[in-house]
Amino acid sequence: MTPDHARPDAAWTIIIPVKDTRVAKTRLTRFSQPARAALALAFALDSATAARDCPAVRQVVAVTNDEEAGRALETVGVRVIADVPDAGLNPALSHGVATVRRGDPGASVAAMSADLPALRPADLDTAFEAADGAAFWFVADADGLGTTLLAAGPRTELSPAFGFMSRDRHGRLGAFEILGLELAHLRRDVDTEDHLREALRLGVGRHTSTALADLEAALGPPEVA
Repeated sequence: MTPDHARPDAAWTIIIPVKDTRVAKTRLTRFSQPARAALALAFALDSATAARDCPAVRQVVAVTNDEEAGRALETVGVRVIADVPDAGLNPALSHGVATVRRGDPGASVAAMSADLPALRPADLDTAFEAADGAAFWFVADADGLGTTLLAAGPRTELSPAFGFMSRDRHGRLGAFEILGLELAHLRRDVDTEDHLREALRLGVGRHTSTALADLEAALGPPEVA
């Protein structure tokens, strides 16, 4: 984050992997490729902005080789580092953690999905409070199969295993699952039109709202409602 946004006394560094937006969100099949790219960037910006505004978050770090996305993320106070491994989601996250901990070996780190357009800072804050004392924990997605947030306290390995059925993999790695809390805005990642409809019902952030409005102005109402 920029100095204006960093909170040195806060506990958590959020790491967000941002895929090249030109090839992202291919399951949003009713949108054109440029529209999918615009939405992918908007999702990432809303995810990062909500994380930035959570009082428990010290800084937000994006790992990406998408230069346009990187520049946009920097404007909302995100620290951007290059995806040096360039080998997929989990290597990018491991690289992000290693980079953060080279400068701060005791950093508490959390890997978070970049497609949470309805995220609210309060949901993140609630998750951090619920996990108080847990060294390694996660929040499952709304479908109960994946993971939207994986966190590790000081001197604990993050061991990211995102992807299909990651909820089960993270559990088998020993991560404690946060249960009993709705956390609807944190759990709703967006890969499909159905997911987007659900996110819209929850209320998406400013960047996603603007992107959808721009698409509607240019092309007519998108088929997501």
